[in-house]
Amino acid sequence: MIPMSDTFNPLRNRVGGLMIFGGTNGWQLTKSIGKYLDIAPGTAHLESFPDGESFVKLEVDVRGRDCFVVQSTSPPVNDGWMQLLIFIDCLRRASASRITAVIPYFGYARQDRKSEGRTPITAKLLANLITAAGAHRVLAIDLHADQIQGFFDIPVDHLTAFKVLAEHVKNLGLKDTVIVSPDVGNLKTAKKFATVLGSEIAVIDKRRMSGDSVEMSTIIGNVKDKHVLLFDDMIATGGTLAKAAALVMERGARAVSAGATHALFAGPCRERLSAANFQHIWVTDTVPVSPDLHEVFPQLTVLSVAELVGEAIQRIHRNESVSALFS
Repeated sequence: MIPMSDTFNPLRNRVGGLMIFGGTNGWQLTKSIGKYLDIAPGTAHLESFPDGESFVKLEVDVRGRDCFVVQSTSPPVNDGWMQLLIFIDCLRRASASRITAVIPYFGYARQDRKSEGRTPITAKLLANLITAAGAHRVLAIDLHADQIQGFFDIPVDHLTAFKVLAEHVKNLGLKDTVIVSPDVGNLKTAKKFATVLGSEIAVIDKRRMSGDSVEMSTIIGNVKDKHVLLFDDMIATGGTLAKAAALVMERGARAVSAGATHALFAGPCRERLSAANFQHIWVTDTVPVSPDLHEVFPQLTVLSVAELVGEAIQRIHRNESVSALFS
């Protein structure tokens, strides 16, 4: 059972009619969003029964309210998804006027196409389930593929943590940097960072051998005596970043740092990143970051997306433009 705030007071809701809730994987971020909006999160009882079933009970009245439920579907992924769907159904049956699923990290996003025969498109399945549960719209951050927005038959607001990461790195004033894209598909993101940071660009030829194994051998561009910056949408098992770091150091890079929106740190990730000897690792709090990670990686910096998400929530509630956040 997750401890939830017991200080909710509808009279403090200055925005008017807006309520936010947090799931197990979204509670810390929900509290930060609440501080930005100056409202206390709504209370709910969340529990896992001995047989593994999830249970949600709202402890406040949501009838006629504009409700937002924040839940990252990070590990354990299936538990996070099931709790989110139940939370949405609970809000719908409690007569909320509008329900927005705020999904900072969208698990299964990498299963967005049939890469071979007899395989599912699980991201589409989950889009259908969110709609069937009763959500009216979705708010997500840095989906693995932009086309996932098209899997939904309800509105999707797709945010990016690019500004959060780029502004922090720019303020560090790092010298002689080059942005290296870990693969061709990441080149668009690399160009955006390069524009803001005034850096050159290089690209690695990456070939994925399996779910946690990649092969890298060629760099297109110059990294010699440069501080290499690697940016990706997520750090999962760390295979891509670790091998990219090893390759650029072999080619004469002076130092290497990495940044990503979603800090999953799954499987052998800790060992791989420790061996890579990054000077900086920047991530955001779209996924709850374990406190002991700071002991393993003293160079780790966790940046908050609370202000970004909070502003988007407020704009959605007021029927204002969300795309204006990126202008």
